[in-house]
Amino acid sequence: MSMPTLTDLDTPPLPTTPIRRRVVPTGVWGPLAAAAVGGVLNALAFPSAGWWPLIFVGTPLLLASLTARRTWVAVGAGALGGATFLGTHIFWLTVYLGPAPWAALTGLETVLLTAGAVVIALAWRTTDAVFVRPWLRSGVTPVVIAALWTAREYVTSNWPYGGFSWGRLAFSQSESPYGDLAAWVGVAGLSFLIAWVSALVVQTARTARAGRPRAVFAVAAVALVGLAAVPPFPVQETGKLRVAAVQGNSDAGLLAANQPGRILNDHVAATIPVLDEPVDLVVWPENASDLNPLEYPAAAAALDLVSARMDAPVVVGTVTQTDEEMFNSLLLWEVGIGAKAQYDKKHPVPFAEYLPDRDFWYPLAPELFSLIPRDFSIGERPNVFDIDGVQAGLAICFDIVDDTLIREMVGRGAEVILAPTNNADFGRTDQSAQQLAIARLRAIEAGRSVVNISTVGTSAMIGPDGSTIDRLPTFTPGAMVQSVPLSTTITPAMAAGQVIELGTVLGGLSGFAAAGFLAMRVKNRLRG
Repeated sequence: MSMPTLTDLDTPPLPTTPIRRRVVPTGVWGPLAAAAVGGVLNALAFPSAGWWPLIFVGTPLLLASLTARRTWVAVGAGALGGATFLGTHIFWLTVYLGPAPWAALTGLETVLLTAGAVVIALAWRTTDAVFVRPWLRSGVTPVVIAALWTAREYVTSNWPYGGFSWGRLAFSQSESPYGDLAAWVGVAGLSFLIAWVSALVVQTARTARAGRPRAVFAVAAVALVGLAAVPPFPVQETGKLRVAAVQGNSDAGLLAANQPGRILNDHVAATIPVLDEPVDLVVWPENASDLNPLEYPAAAAALDLVSARMDAPVVVGTVTQTDEEMFNSLLLWEVGIGAKAQYDKKHPVPFAEYLPDRDFWYPLAPELFSLIPRDFSIGERPNVFDIDGVQAGLAICFDIVDDTLIREMVGRGAEVILAPTNNADFGRTDQSAQQLAIARLRAIEAGRSVVNISTVGTSAMIGPDGSTIDRLPTFTPGAMVQSVPLSTTITPAMAAGQVIELGTVLGGLSGFAAAGFLAMRVKNRLRG
Protein backbone atom coordinates (compact mmCIF):
# COMPACT_ATOMS: atom_id res chain seq x y z
CA MET A 1 0.00 0.00 0.00
CA SER A 2 1.43 3.38 -0.98
CA MET A 3 1.75 6.24 1.46
CA PRO A 4 -1.20 8.63 1.06
CA THR A 5 -0.53 12.24 0.17
CA LEU A 6 -2.06 15.27 1.84
CA THR A 7 -4.39 15.70 -1.10
CA ASP A 8 -5.92 12.31 -0.32
CA LEU A 9 -7.10 13.53 3.09
CA ASP A 10 -10.31 15.44 3.69
CA THR A 11 -8.44 18.30 5.35
CA PRO A 12 -7.91 21.86 4.13
CA PRO A 13 -4.71 22.52 2.20
CA LEU A 14 -1.68 23.80 4.05
CA PRO A 15 -1.21 27.57 3.90
CA THR A 16 1.10 28.81 1.20
CA THR A 17 2.85 31.09 3.68
CA PRO A 18 4.40 29.13 6.57
CA ILE A 19 4.55 30.43 10.11
CA ARG A 20 7.48 32.81 10.45
CA ARG A 21 9.03 32.01 13.80
CA ARG A 22 11.93 34.38 13.24
CA VAL A 23 9.96 37.27 14.75
CA VAL A 24 9.46 35.53 18.09
CA PRO A 25 12.10 34.19 20.51
CA THR A 26 13.88 31.14 19.14
CA GLY A 27 16.61 28.76 20.20
CA VAL A 28 17.19 28.24 23.91
CA TRP A 29 18.14 31.59 25.34
CA GLY A 30 15.54 33.60 23.42
CA PRO A 31 12.49 31.98 25.06
CA LEU A 32 14.13 31.95 28.49
CA ALA A 33 15.04 35.63 28.24
CA ALA A 34 11.53 36.48 27.02
CA ALA A 35 10.00 34.61 29.97
CA ALA A 36 12.24 36.27 32.55
CA VAL A 37 11.65 39.77 31.17
CA GLY A 38 7.92 39.10 30.77
CA GLY A 39 7.61 37.97 34.38
CA VAL A 40 9.29 41.11 35.72
CA LEU A 41 7.29 43.42 33.43
CA ASN A 42 4.04 41.83 34.56
CA ALA A 43 5.03 42.32 38.20
CA LEU A 44 5.68 46.02 37.49
CA ALA A 45 2.17 46.34 36.05
CA PHE A 46 0.79 45.87 39.58
CA PRO A 47 1.05 48.36 42.46
CA SER A 48 3.02 49.95 43.85
CA ALA A 49 4.75 50.60 40.52
CA GLY A 50 1.33 50.32 38.89
CA TRP A 51 2.56 50.62 35.31
CA TRP A 52 -0.52 48.80 34.05
CA PRO A 53 0.25 49.04 30.27
CA LEU A 54 3.19 46.69 30.87
CA ILE A 55 0.73 43.80 31.26
CA PHE A 56 0.22 44.04 27.49
CA VAL A 57 3.97 43.67 26.97
CA GLY A 58 4.86 41.15 29.66
CA THR A 59 2.02 38.73 28.91
CA PRO A 60 2.83 38.46 25.17
CA LEU A 61 6.46 37.80 26.07
CA LEU A 62 5.42 35.03 28.47
CA LEU A 63 3.15 33.47 25.86
CA ALA A 64 5.74 33.83 23.09
CA SER A 65 8.27 31.96 25.22
CA LEU A 66 5.91 28.97 25.21
CA THR A 67 6.08 28.66 21.42
CA ALA A 68 9.66 27.35 21.70
CA ARG A 69 10.34 24.45 19.33
CA ARG A 70 11.83 22.26 22.03
CA THR A 71 9.44 21.07 24.70
CA TRP A 72 11.96 21.28 27.53
CA VAL A 73 12.74 24.89 26.59
CA ALA A 74 9.03 25.78 26.76
CA VAL A 75 8.74 24.07 30.14
CA GLY A 76 11.81 25.92 31.42
CA ALA A 77 10.46 29.21 30.11
CA GLY A 78 7.13 28.60 31.85
CA ALA A 79 8.90 27.90 35.14
CA LEU A 80 11.23 30.89 34.81
CA GLY A 81 8.40 33.23 33.87
CA GLY A 82 6.30 32.08 36.81
CA ALA A 83 9.18 32.34 39.27
CA THR A 84 10.29 35.82 38.19
CA PHE A 85 6.74 37.13 38.27
CA LEU A 86 5.67 35.65 41.60
CA GLY A 87 9.07 36.16 43.21
CA THR A 88 8.90 39.87 42.40
CA HIS A 89 5.18 40.35 42.93
CA ILE A 90 4.98 38.91 46.46
CA PHE A 91 8.43 39.84 47.75
CA TRP A 92 6.61 41.65 50.56
CA LEU A 93 6.31 38.30 52.36
CA THR A 94 9.96 38.57 53.40
CA VAL A 95 9.64 41.77 55.46
CA TYR A 96 8.98 40.26 58.87
CA LEU A 97 8.72 36.54 58.20
CA GLY A 98 11.98 36.13 56.27
CA PRO A 99 12.66 34.35 52.97
CA ALA A 100 11.25 30.92 53.86
CA PRO A 101 7.50 31.68 53.42
CA TRP A 102 8.25 33.72 50.28
CA ALA A 103 10.35 30.95 48.76
CA ALA A 104 7.81 28.26 49.69
CA LEU A 105 4.81 30.12 48.25
CA THR A 106 6.72 31.20 45.15
CA GLY A 107 7.91 27.63 44.65
CA LEU A 108 4.45 26.10 45.00
CA GLU A 109 2.83 28.63 42.71
CA THR A 110 5.63 28.24 40.18
CA VAL A 111 4.95 24.51 40.01
CA LEU A 112 1.29 25.22 39.26
CA LEU A 113 2.13 27.94 36.75
CA THR A 114 4.59 25.62 35.04
CA ALA A 115 1.96 22.91 34.74
CA GLY A 116 -0.33 25.42 33.06
CA ALA A 117 2.51 26.58 30.83
CA VAL A 118 3.04 23.01 29.61
CA VAL A 119 -0.62 22.82 28.56
CA ILE A 120 -0.40 26.18 26.79
CA ALA A 121 2.82 25.15 25.02
CA LEU A 122 1.14 21.96 23.82
CA ALA A 123 -1.84 23.98 22.67
CA TRP A 124 0.40 26.22 20.53
CA ARG A 125 1.88 23.14 18.84
CA THR A 126 -1.40 21.31 18.44
CA THR A 127 -3.29 24.23 16.95
CA ASP A 128 -0.38 24.92 14.59
CA ALA A 129 -0.71 21.38 13.27
CA VAL A 130 -4.49 21.41 12.92
CA PHE A 131 -5.54 24.97 12.12
CA VAL A 132 -3.93 25.33 8.73
CA ARG A 133 -6.07 28.17 7.47
CA PRO A 134 -4.89 31.66 8.49
CA TRP A 135 -8.29 32.72 9.85
CA LEU A 136 -8.31 29.71 12.17
CA ARG A 137 -4.80 30.40 13.42
CA SER A 138 -5.56 34.04 14.07
CA GLY A 139 -9.18 33.64 15.11
CA VAL A 140 -9.37 30.43 17.11
CA THR A 141 -5.87 29.81 18.47
CA PRO A 142 -5.68 33.03 20.57
CA VAL A 143 -9.08 32.23 22.07
CA VAL A 144 -7.94 28.73 23.07
CA ILE A 145 -4.66 30.04 24.52
CA ALA A 146 -6.42 32.79 26.49
CA ALA A 147 -8.99 30.34 27.82
CA LEU A 148 -6.22 27.99 28.99
CA TRP A 149 -4.52 30.91 30.77
CA THR A 150 -7.83 31.66 32.49
CA ALA A 151 -8.14 27.98 33.43
CA ARG A 152 -4.71 28.16 35.04
CA GLU A 153 -5.78 31.20 37.05
CA TYR A 154 -8.91 29.34 38.11
CA VAL A 155 -6.87 26.42 39.45
CA THR A 156 -4.36 28.56 41.34
CA SER A 157 -7.19 30.70 42.77
CA ASN A 158 -8.93 27.69 44.28
CA TRP A 159 -6.32 25.01 44.97
CA PRO A 160 -4.69 23.97 47.23
CA TYR A 161 -6.27 25.02 50.54
CA GLY A 162 -8.54 27.59 48.93
CA GLY A 163 -5.90 28.81 46.48
CA PHE A 164 -3.87 31.99 46.09
CA SER A 165 -5.35 34.35 43.51
CA TRP A 166 -2.91 37.22 44.03
CA GLY A 167 -1.42 38.11 40.65
CA ARG A 168 -4.36 37.45 38.33
CA LEU A 169 -3.95 39.54 35.17
CA ALA A 170 -7.16 41.48 35.88
CA PHE A 171 -5.90 42.79 39.22
CA SER A 172 -3.29 44.88 37.39
CA GLN A 173 -5.99 46.96 35.69
CA SER A 174 -7.89 48.53 38.59
CA GLU A 175 -6.90 52.06 37.54
CA SER A 176 -6.70 51.53 33.79
CA PRO A 177 -9.39 52.18 31.15
CA TYR A 178 -9.88 48.42 30.99
CA GLY A 179 -10.86 48.12 34.65
CA ASP A 180 -14.44 49.08 33.70
CA LEU A 181 -14.72 45.78 31.82
CA ALA A 182 -14.86 43.97 35.19
CA ALA A 183 -18.48 45.06 35.61
CA TRP A 184 -19.34 43.38 32.32
CA VAL A 185 -17.29 40.18 32.42
CA GLY A 186 -15.93 39.91 35.98
CA VAL A 187 -12.36 39.42 37.11
CA ALA A 188 -11.99 36.10 35.26
CA GLY A 189 -13.40 37.58 32.07
CA LEU A 190 -11.03 40.54 32.23
CA SER A 191 -8.06 38.20 32.67
CA PHE A 192 -9.29 36.27 29.62
CA LEU A 193 -9.49 39.43 27.50
CA ILE A 194 -5.95 40.49 28.48
CA ALA A 195 -4.63 37.02 27.66
CA TRP A 196 -6.58 37.00 24.39
CA VAL A 197 -5.09 40.30 23.20
CA SER A 198 -1.65 39.03 24.19
CA ALA A 199 -2.09 35.71 22.37
CA LEU A 200 -3.44 37.54 19.32
CA VAL A 201 -0.32 39.73 19.25
CA VAL A 202 1.95 36.68 19.50
CA GLN A 203 0.08 34.80 16.79
CA THR A 204 0.20 37.82 14.49
CA ALA A 205 3.94 38.10 15.09
CA ARG A 206 4.39 34.43 14.26
CA THR A 207 2.48 34.62 10.99
CA ALA A 208 3.60 38.09 9.86
CA ARG A 209 6.22 38.32 7.21
CA ALA A 210 9.69 39.04 8.53
CA GLY A 211 10.47 42.74 8.61
CA ARG A 212 6.81 43.77 8.76
CA PRO A 213 6.09 44.48 12.45
CA ARG A 214 3.38 46.99 11.53
CA ALA A 215 0.84 44.19 11.35
CA VAL A 216 1.55 43.29 14.99
CA PHE A 217 1.11 46.85 16.19
CA ALA A 218 -2.02 47.30 14.09
CA VAL A 219 -3.67 44.19 15.51
CA ALA A 220 -2.75 45.18 19.07
CA ALA A 221 -4.00 48.74 18.57
CA VAL A 222 -7.34 47.65 17.11
CA ALA A 223 -7.95 45.13 19.89
CA LEU A 224 -6.99 47.52 22.70
CA VAL A 225 -8.94 50.45 21.29
CA GLY A 226 -11.95 48.21 20.82
CA LEU A 227 -11.86 47.05 24.44
CA ALA A 228 -11.32 50.58 25.72
CA ALA A 229 -14.38 51.74 23.76
CA VAL A 230 -16.70 49.56 25.84
CA PRO A 231 -18.59 52.03 28.09
CA PRO A 232 -18.72 51.63 31.88
CA PHE A 233 -21.76 49.75 33.09
CA PRO A 234 -24.29 52.25 34.53
CA VAL A 235 -24.78 51.81 38.27
CA GLN A 236 -27.86 53.44 39.81
CA GLU A 237 -27.38 55.05 43.20
CA THR A 238 -30.13 54.27 45.71
CA GLY A 239 -28.95 56.35 48.64
CA LYS A 240 -25.98 57.31 50.81
CA LEU A 241 -24.37 55.87 53.94
CA ARG A 242 -22.26 58.26 55.99
CA VAL A 243 -19.31 56.28 57.31
CA ALA A 244 -16.46 57.05 59.71
CA ALA A 245 -13.59 54.66 58.94
CA VAL A 246 -10.77 54.71 61.49
CA GLN A 247 -7.11 53.77 61.03
CA GLY A 248 -5.35 53.45 64.38
CA ASN A 249 -1.79 53.07 63.07
CA SER A 250 -1.24 50.17 65.45
CA ASP A 251 1.68 47.78 65.51
CA ALA A 252 -0.71 44.88 65.02
CA GLY A 253 1.67 42.47 63.34
CA LEU A 254 2.08 38.81 64.15
CA LEU A 255 5.39 39.36 65.94
CA ALA A 256 4.46 42.62 67.68
CA ALA A 257 5.02 42.69 71.44
CA ASN A 258 2.01 44.76 72.52
CA GLN A 259 0.43 45.08 75.93
CA PRO A 260 -3.14 43.71 75.82
CA GLY A 261 -5.53 46.50 74.87
CA ARG A 262 -2.90 48.62 73.11
CA ILE A 263 -4.42 48.17 69.64
CA LEU A 264 -7.90 48.91 70.99
CA ASN A 265 -6.65 52.09 72.65
CA ASP A 266 -4.96 53.22 69.44
CA HIS A 267 -8.25 53.01 67.58
CA VAL A 268 -10.15 54.77 70.33
CA ALA A 269 -7.57 57.57 70.18
CA ALA A 270 -7.85 57.83 66.38
CA THR A 271 -11.65 58.04 66.69
CA ILE A 272 -11.71 60.85 69.25
CA PRO A 273 -11.18 63.70 66.70
CA VAL A 274 -14.36 62.68 64.84
CA LEU A 275 -16.57 61.74 67.81
CA ASP A 276 -18.92 64.62 67.14
CA GLU A 277 -19.30 63.96 63.43
CA PRO A 278 -22.81 62.90 62.37
CA VAL A 279 -22.49 59.43 60.86
CA ASP A 280 -24.55 56.33 60.20
CA LEU A 281 -21.77 53.84 60.87
CA VAL A 282 -18.27 53.57 62.36
CA VAL A 283 -15.90 51.01 60.86
CA TRP A 284 -12.72 49.81 62.56
CA PRO A 285 -10.19 47.44 60.95
CA GLU A 286 -9.56 43.74 61.33
CA ASN A 287 -8.11 42.97 64.82
CA ALA A 288 -8.79 46.57 65.94
CA SER A 289 -10.03 45.33 69.33
CA ASP A 290 -7.27 43.03 70.50
CA LEU A 291 -9.42 42.40 73.58
CA ASN A 292 -12.57 40.53 72.66
CA PRO A 293 -15.46 42.76 73.85
CA LEU A 294 -17.61 39.65 74.31
CA GLU A 295 -15.24 38.60 77.09
CA TYR A 296 -13.56 41.79 78.36
CA PRO A 297 -15.84 44.42 79.95
CA ALA A 298 -13.24 47.17 79.41
CA ALA A 299 -13.31 46.57 75.63
CA ALA A 300 -17.10 46.51 75.65
CA ALA A 301 -17.17 49.80 77.57
CA ALA A 302 -14.84 51.44 75.02
CA LEU A 303 -17.09 50.39 72.14
CA ASP A 304 -20.17 51.54 74.06
CA LEU A 305 -18.55 54.95 74.48
CA VAL A 306 -17.78 55.32 70.78
CA SER A 307 -21.22 54.08 69.72
CA ALA A 308 -22.98 56.41 72.21
CA ARG A 309 -20.97 59.52 71.34
CA MET A 310 -21.36 59.02 67.61
CA ASP A 311 -24.94 57.73 67.87
CA ALA A 312 -24.09 54.95 65.43
CA PRO A 313 -23.21 51.26 65.49
CA VAL A 314 -19.57 50.18 65.24
CA VAL A 315 -18.21 47.41 63.02
CA VAL A 316 -15.08 46.16 64.77
CA GLY A 317 -12.62 43.37 64.12
CA THR A 318 -11.63 41.04 66.95
CA VAL A 319 -10.79 37.40 67.70
CA THR A 320 -13.63 35.31 69.09
CA GLN A 321 -13.66 31.74 70.26
CA THR A 322 -15.82 28.93 71.47
CA ASP A 323 -14.75 25.95 73.53
CA GLU A 324 -13.19 24.29 70.50
CA GLU A 325 -12.83 26.90 67.75
CA MET A 326 -11.28 30.33 67.20
CA PHE A 327 -12.44 32.85 64.60
CA ASN A 328 -11.25 36.05 62.98
CA SER A 329 -14.48 38.00 63.42
CA LEU A 330 -16.33 41.23 62.82
CA LEU A 331 -18.90 42.39 65.37
CA LEU A 332 -21.73 44.85 64.79
CA TRP A 333 -21.71 46.70 68.11
CA GLU A 334 -24.35 49.08 69.42
CA VAL A 335 -24.49 50.78 72.81
CA GLY A 336 -27.05 49.23 75.13
CA ILE A 337 -27.22 46.06 73.04
CA GLY A 338 -23.67 44.88 72.52
CA ALA A 339 -22.96 42.60 69.57
CA LYS A 340 -26.04 42.68 67.34
CA ALA A 341 -24.42 40.43 64.73
CA GLN A 342 -21.19 38.58 64.07
CA TYR A 343 -19.34 37.55 60.93
CA ASP A 344 -16.48 35.04 60.99
CA LYS A 345 -13.89 35.16 58.24
CA LYS A 346 -14.69 32.58 55.58
CA HIS A 347 -11.33 32.58 53.85
CA PRO A 348 -8.63 32.50 56.54
CA VAL A 349 -5.14 32.43 55.03
CA PRO A 350 -3.48 28.98 55.06
CA PHE A 351 0.00 28.93 56.62
CA ALA A 352 -0.73 32.28 58.25
CA GLU A 353 -4.05 32.08 60.11
CA TYR A 354 -4.13 28.31 60.25
CA LEU A 355 -1.81 25.44 59.43
CA PRO A 356 -3.58 22.91 57.21
CA ASP A 357 -2.61 19.27 57.65
CA ARG A 358 -0.61 20.28 60.71
CA ASP A 359 0.72 16.80 61.41
CA PHE A 360 2.38 16.76 57.98
CA TRP A 361 3.64 20.34 57.67
CA TYR A 362 4.74 21.19 61.20
CA PRO A 363 7.71 18.76 61.39
CA LEU A 364 9.09 20.21 58.13
CA ALA A 365 9.62 23.71 59.61
CA PRO A 366 8.83 23.66 63.34
CA GLU A 367 10.43 27.04 64.10
CA LEU A 368 8.45 28.78 61.39
CA PHE A 369 5.14 27.04 62.02
CA SER A 370 5.42 27.58 65.78
CA LEU A 371 4.32 31.14 64.92
CA ILE A 372 0.88 29.59 64.24
CA PRO A 373 0.17 27.91 67.59
CA ARG A 374 -3.61 27.87 67.04
CA ASP A 375 -5.73 27.58 63.94
CA PHE A 376 -8.54 29.90 62.93
CA SER A 377 -11.62 28.02 61.81
CA ILE A 378 -13.50 28.74 58.60
CA GLY A 379 -16.57 30.85 59.30
CA GLU A 380 -20.08 29.85 58.30
CA ARG A 381 -22.13 32.95 59.22
CA PRO A 382 -23.64 35.14 56.46
CA ASN A 383 -21.23 37.80 55.16
CA VAL A 384 -23.79 40.62 55.34
CA PHE A 385 -24.78 42.91 58.23
CA ASP A 386 -28.16 44.64 58.39
CA ILE A 387 -27.26 48.17 59.52
CA ASP A 388 -30.54 49.96 60.20
CA GLY A 389 -32.00 48.64 56.97
CA VAL A 390 -28.83 48.97 54.86
CA GLN A 391 -27.28 45.67 53.80
CA ALA A 392 -23.49 45.82 54.14
CA GLY A 393 -21.33 43.08 52.59
CA LEU A 394 -18.33 41.99 54.68
CA ALA A 395 -14.86 40.96 53.53
CA ILE A 396 -12.09 40.55 56.11
CA CYS A 397 -8.69 41.03 54.46
CA PHE A 398 -8.08 37.98 52.21
CA ASP A 399 -11.85 37.52 51.75
CA ILE A 400 -11.70 40.30 49.14
CA VAL A 401 -9.80 38.09 46.67
CA ASP A 402 -12.42 35.32 46.79
CA ASP A 403 -14.81 35.56 43.81
CA THR A 404 -17.39 33.33 45.47
CA LEU A 405 -17.65 35.51 48.58
CA ILE A 406 -18.20 38.67 46.53
CA ARG A 407 -21.01 37.01 44.59
CA GLU A 408 -22.45 35.64 47.82
CA MET A 409 -22.72 39.04 49.53
CA VAL A 410 -24.26 40.68 46.45
CA GLY A 411 -26.71 37.79 46.24
CA ARG A 412 -27.68 38.50 49.85
CA GLY A 413 -28.53 42.08 48.92
CA ALA A 414 -25.35 43.95 49.86
CA GLU A 415 -25.59 47.65 48.96
CA VAL A 416 -22.05 48.51 50.08
CA ILE A 417 -18.93 46.46 50.89
CA LEU A 418 -16.96 46.87 54.12
CA ALA A 419 -13.42 45.50 53.88
CA PRO A 420 -11.58 45.77 57.23
CA THR A 421 -8.00 44.52 57.04
CA ASN A 422 -4.72 44.37 58.95
CA ASN A 423 -1.61 44.95 56.82
CA ALA A 424 0.81 45.56 59.68
CA ASP A 425 2.79 42.37 58.98
CA PHE A 426 3.97 43.71 55.62
CA GLY A 427 5.37 47.09 56.58
CA ARG A 428 5.90 49.71 53.89
CA THR A 429 5.76 47.23 51.02
CA ASP A 430 3.57 46.82 47.97
CA GLN A 431 1.18 44.41 49.70
CA SER A 432 -1.34 46.97 50.97
CA ALA A 433 -1.37 48.82 47.64
CA GLN A 434 -1.97 45.55 45.80
CA GLN A 435 -4.82 44.70 48.14
CA LEU A 436 -6.38 48.11 47.63
CA ALA A 437 -6.16 47.56 43.85
CA ILE A 438 -8.09 44.31 44.28
CA ALA A 439 -10.69 46.09 46.40
CA ARG A 440 -11.00 48.82 43.75
CA LEU A 441 -11.61 46.26 41.00
CA ARG A 442 -14.19 44.51 43.22
CA ALA A 443 -16.04 47.82 43.55
CA ILE A 444 -16.29 48.07 39.77
CA GLU A 445 -17.15 44.40 39.31
CA ALA A 446 -19.94 44.43 41.90
CA GLY A 447 -21.13 48.01 41.33
CA ARG A 448 -20.72 48.74 45.04
CA SER A 449 -18.82 51.27 47.13
CA VAL A 450 -16.00 49.67 49.12
CA VAL A 451 -14.73 50.91 52.48
CA ASN A 452 -11.21 49.45 52.73
CA ILE A 453 -9.95 50.24 56.24
CA SER A 454 -6.63 49.00 57.59
CA THR A 455 -4.81 49.15 60.91
CA VAL A 456 -1.88 50.91 59.20
CA GLY A 457 -2.98 51.48 55.58
CA THR A 458 -3.60 51.56 52.76
CA SER A 459 -7.09 52.78 53.77
CA ALA A 460 -9.50 54.27 51.25
CA MET A 461 -13.16 54.69 50.35
CA ILE A 462 -13.89 53.70 46.75
CA GLY A 463 -16.98 54.47 44.69
CA PRO A 464 -18.87 51.93 42.55
CA ASP A 465 -17.02 53.28 39.49
CA GLY A 466 -13.62 52.63 41.08
CA SER A 467 -12.95 56.28 41.90
CA THR A 468 -11.34 57.27 45.20
CA ILE A 469 -13.77 59.06 47.52
CA ASP A 470 -11.24 59.51 50.32
CA ARG A 471 -7.90 58.09 51.39
CA LEU A 472 -5.64 58.13 54.46
CA PRO A 473 -1.84 58.31 54.42
CA THR A 474 -0.20 55.06 55.50
CA PHE A 475 1.24 54.64 59.00
CA THR A 476 -0.64 57.66 60.28
CA PRO A 477 -3.59 57.57 62.69
CA GLY A 478 -6.70 59.14 61.29
CA ALA A 479 -10.29 58.78 60.19
CA MET A 480 -12.22 59.23 56.96
CA VAL A 481 -15.74 60.60 57.30
CA GLN A 482 -17.62 60.49 54.01
CA SER A 483 -20.98 59.63 52.49
CA VAL A 484 -20.58 56.63 50.20
CA PRO A 485 -23.12 55.73 47.50
CA LEU A 486 -25.39 52.75 47.99
CA SER A 487 -26.67 50.63 45.12
CA THR A 488 -28.73 47.54 44.40
CA THR A 489 -27.76 47.43 40.70
CA ILE A 490 -26.80 43.97 39.51
CA THR A 491 -23.92 44.21 37.06
CA PRO A 492 -23.64 41.67 34.21
CA ALA A 493 -20.67 40.14 36.01
CA MET A 494 -22.74 39.51 39.14
CA ALA A 495 -25.74 38.31 37.13
CA ALA A 496 -23.62 35.80 35.24
CA GLY A 497 -21.98 34.52 38.42
CA GLN A 498 -19.40 31.84 37.67
CA VAL A 499 -20.81 31.09 34.22
CA ILE A 500 -18.28 33.34 32.48
CA GLU A 501 -15.30 31.80 34.26
CA LEU A 502 -16.37 28.17 34.00
CA GLY A 503 -17.58 28.66 30.43
CA THR A 504 -14.21 30.10 29.45
CA VAL A 505 -12.32 27.33 31.22
CA LEU A 506 -14.41 24.56 29.70
CA GLY A 507 -14.25 26.22 26.30
CA GLY A 508 -10.47 26.38 26.42
CA LEU A 509 -10.09 22.78 27.53
CA SER A 510 -12.62 21.64 24.91
CA GLY A 511 -10.83 23.56 22.17
CA PHE A 512 -7.50 22.08 23.21
CA ALA A 513 -8.97 18.58 23.36
CA ALA A 514 -10.62 18.99 19.95
CA ALA A 515 -7.39 20.23 18.39
CA GLY A 516 -5.53 17.31 19.93
CA PHE A 517 -8.07 14.84 18.58
CA LEU A 518 -7.83 16.30 15.07
CA ALA A 519 -4.04 16.30 15.22
CA MET A 520 -4.01 12.60 16.17
CA ARG A 521 -6.49 11.87 13.40
CA VAL A 522 -4.31 13.55 10.77
CA LYS A 523 -1.22 11.80 12.12
CA ASN A 524 -2.88 8.40 11.97
CA ARG A 525 -4.05 8.98 8.41
CA LEU A 526 -0.57 9.97 7.34
CA ARG A 527 0.73 6.73 8.81
CA GLY A 528 -1.97 5.07 6.72
